Amino acid sequence: LALYTVAHIIAGNNRQEANTLSFWQQTQGHEERAMKQITKILCAVDFSQHSDQVAAYAATLAKAFGAEIIAVYAAPDLAQYDNLHVSPTTLEGTLDEIFIGAEKNMEHFVPAAFNGVNVQGVVVTGDPAEEILEMAHSSDADMIIMGTHGRKGIERILFGSVAEQVVKNASIPVLTIHPTH
Repeated sequence: LALYTVAHIIAGNNRQEANTLSFWQQTQGHEERAMKQITKILCAVDFSQHSDQVAAYAATLAKAFGAEIIAVYAAPDLAQYDNLHVSPTTLEGTLDEIFIGAEKNMEHFVPAAFNGVNVQGVVVTGDPAEEILEMAHSSDADMIIMGTHGRKGIERILFGSVAEQVVKNASIPVLTIHPTH
């Protein structure tokens, strides 16, 4: 009931959308309505203008369940740019700057976006989808929350949709948020 109530509020009182957040489990060969305990939520952010909206969903659910949040940002690594014919030295310096900037962004983002919630901010380096999935697994997260925005145009063609890859490969529920403008 608590999950439905929170989801009902978040989904704007749309019962059909809210019901998609319900969890079911098989118990002793018969289906039983049982809500999976949500104690840890991984919230993937990209520091775009929409990250606050994604964080708000994560914070609302975390408060409702008494869950903690791991906010994660995946900075790119050299392997993602192998085919772009850019000098590795130039690229490495740029990626180091991105990582340092991301750590600073995370330090400011976490207290502002997750007020009143137990949250840990983490910056990792690598393929974003792989890193989000690995972090979810290694931290024993019960749910992933992330935006459906991000890459567009040539970047999407080259690297694909991070949200799509996470949804396809996650072993836990993924709540995707399509931000409003």
